[in-house]
Amino acid sequence: MKISESSPARRLLGLAYGLVAIGLILLFSASKGIFTRPVAGIFKGGGVFFWQQLLWITLGTGALVGARRFPYRNFRRLVWLLYPVTIVLLVLVLSLGHGRASRWIRIGPFNFQPAEFGKVVLVLTIAAYLAENDINRIAVFIGSLFLAGFPAALIFKQPNLGTAMILVLICLVIMFQAGLSLRRLLAVFITVLVSSPLLWITMEPYQKERILTFLWPQRDPLGRGYNLLQSKITIGSGGLIGKGYLHGTQTKLAFLPEYHTDFIFCLLAEEFGFIGVAIFLGLVYLFLREILSIIASTRDEFARLVASGIFGIFFLQTVINISMTLGLFPVAGIPLPFISYGGSFMIVALLSVGILANIAENSVMF
Repeated sequence: MKISESSPARRLLGLAYGLVAIGLILLFSASKGIFTRPVAGIFKGGGVFFWQQLLWITLGTGALVGARRFPYRNFRRLVWLLYPVTIVLLVLVLSLGHGRASRWIRIGPFNFQPAEFGKVVLVLTIAAYLAENDINRIAVFIGSLFLAGFPAALIFKQPNLGTAMILVLICLVIMFQAGLSLRRLLAVFITVLVSSPLLWITMEPYQKERILTFLWPQRDPLGRGYNLLQSKITIGSGGLIGKGYLHGTQTKLAFLPEYHTDFIFCLLAEEFGFIGVAIFLGLVYLFLREILSIIASTRDEFARLVASGIFGIFFLQTVINISMTLGLFPVAGIPLPFISYGGSFMIVALLSVGILANIAENSVMF
């Protein structure tokens, strides 16, 4: 069956797993010819990123299947349990956090990042709240900002400015879809702009350095600006058709650090060139367009807002991640959906696809 003849849910799943396959191909390349320490003490030797990611995809697929079969309207009642549980986990991570920044909780051999799961929980919570209330009432408007601002503040404290920013932007996407007036939306942006000096004061030193490096990477080309400068070089070195699969030099020779996580787009550009990047972006476009078609077709306000919030997650993270690698946005530690190495967000991404498929298959009936 051609993809154009299939159901919206099947098209969405096909595109999602097409992107997942691209991620696995890139991570296999990232694991070749380099020395890596075992991740979580499970897999040893080369291919560590590939095999670990395959495990996350398997777990994420289980979450997708569960979310697709679970009646999505029940999430509307569960959010008032999921939201406080998420808040508790975000509080716990500040004291039990593992890593340079307190973002992960160690569970046996695995690291669990509550902030990533907080994204989809926030989407469900805000959607349930605004499906029953008028966003243009001042109390509802402030309540929505509080629901997003509380977990965002805890995540900022970890410190994790990038994810905190994503949460606030997701909230604004849902609020706008719920009918927020442009005047109030503009008021939010003006408030953020005016309060930016206070935000600067509360930032960690390394976060300030990231912003300064973004504005002027040449100020420390062998230190803070190294990643950004090498990222641009790596992308440009791919040319039109790339250097060939497994033949990237900037990445394989470790000129560019973290090319399996934040900078994996650079690996794609180096090995597959402009043509490979164009094909990838085309798949991303089709995936996002499929979500927009689901939003347009649903008759359920809660489902429409949930789908809009999930669209915001994928769209914002894709744009911000690629912009980081091109030097158009400060490095913020935002993974590229379905592509970057990492467990928590991969599971959340596939879980979100399951919710979207559920909405596509069930919401048009009402």
